[in-house]
Amino acid sequence: MPTARQARHVIDATFTALPLRQLADAALARARALGVEHADFRFERVRSATWRLRDAKPSGSSDTTDLGYAVRVVHGGSWGFASGVDLTMDAAAKVASQAVAMAKLSAKVITAAGSDERVELAPEPVHADKEWISSYEINPFDVPDAEKTGLLSEWSARLLAAEGVAHADASLMTVQENKFYADTAGTVTTQQRVRLHPQLTATAVDERTGEFDSMRTIAPPAGRGWEYLGKEIWDWDKELAQIPEFLAEKMRAPSVEAGRYDLVVDPSNLWLTIHESIGHATELDRALGYEAAYAGTSFATFDQLGTLKYGSEIMNVTGDRTAEHGLATIGYDDEGVAGQSWDLVKDGTLVGYQLDRRIAKLTGFERSNGCAYADSPGHVPVQRMANVSLQPAPEGPSTDEMIAGVERGIYVVGDRSWSIDMQRYNFQFTGQRFFRIENGRLAGQLRDVAYQATTTDFWGSMAAVGGPGTYVLGGAFNCGKAQPGQVAAVSHGCPSALFKDVNILNTTQEAGR
Repeated sequence: MPTARQARHVIDATFTALPLRQLADAALARARALGVEHADFRFERVRSATWRLRDAKPSGSSDTTDLGYAVRVVHGGSWGFASGVDLTMDAAAKVASQAVAMAKLSAKVITAAGSDERVELAPEPVHADKEWISSYEINPFDVPDAEKTGLLSEWSARLLAAEGVAHADASLMTVQENKFYADTAGTVTTQQRVRLHPQLTATAVDERTGEFDSMRTIAPPAGRGWEYLGKEIWDWDKELAQIPEFLAEKMRAPSVEAGRYDLVVDPSNLWLTIHESIGHATELDRALGYEAAYAGTSFATFDQLGTLKYGSEIMNVTGDRTAEHGLATIGYDDEGVAGQSWDLVKDGTLVGYQLDRRIAKLTGFERSNGCAYADSPGHVPVQRMANVSLQPAPEGPSTDEMIAGVERGIYVVGDRSWSIDMQRYNFQFTGQRFFRIENGRLAGQLRDVAYQATTTDFWGSMAAVGGPGTYVLGGAFNCGKAQPGQVAAVSHGCPSALFKDVNILNTTQEAGR
């Protein structure tokens, strides 16, 4: 199990020892000399490591570091961007010159296309010489690899020893992200973020029929350190003991009868529905049609701000770049904007969006809410998702209390597959486990379940929101956006929630159509 080590509360000295300010000064001085309206310099070092085991034996590992810097400018009302890896002052100045040249070329293309739109940025207070470190105790990169694989092997062996488990897969992903930012307004920030994602999956095989199924842990990825794999934060022992029992029951479970059911949805499933139907839909660049790659645009168009009934009156959703242990939590974004929390949906009505500085200025907002992010020094910052979370009801019911109030329904636990259209409107989701609810009690598992709805119908059917005791911060490492594609980690907190009269599909019947 994880052992105690000295907590890391300072930014990695091997990063701060790099010539960060000298490179920034050289790049920004050149940009100023070339007449930019704005320039920013971003130096990144992103270390990512993964360990994978198959049946308690190592099956692969990786440990990579992406290091470099980028210069982004606004010149003549157009964007310019360039990046480099040569850590000399002359090279940094040359990269700035390349960014300005790119802006001049972009201006010609835009003019030829008949557009007169100019890039302008919403103002942001200057944040001079600021440091920020994410909330964790033990940096996973300070833990020997043998200890990591040893723990994963021990946990895998527990699964394999359980009756009915044919195979066990285990993995651990860890990231340490360091960023230095400086711009021509005077903001200078240095940051360090640590995150990790442990995951185990058990597979059962019916030797008689050849039928198989799997079940994995529902422990979410987190902006935490190695301490997350201890017993104080998540009950790993309990989950590892339950998975084989749940999997065996699932293998024997009957197929669901399609129809209308009340749903009690656990946070381990609901976070993904939030991500797809609210998180992406409230990115304002999508709502405006400026972004359509990966996840399409959005039905929640800008003209509906303040009027669109997104869901029932008990629906309150925030965008948050400050939540402790959130995967999208930052001190300052990649445009030098301080992390904030704000309303996206209030009492069921759309009241806000996720913004970067350009989109904020374009649409009349006084300030960005800090949603610019680039996943590497070779990529330009784009508007990315904050921690988008459904808020619990202060005096809301427990999960058991919600189940007790359902006569005919299904309790949904864990995420699995999903499908949603390019407007973030029509969707269906499956899960890890589905329990039949009969007269307020769980009555065994069901298989082949998917719930289907439109975004506004689904959230409009929400009849109860759980209390703070049911709230869990879920999330993912791999949210995709933009072209060329970028990947970002993001969290979504939510309580358990009750939805009335939701359409349930039988996935085997749908597949046969």
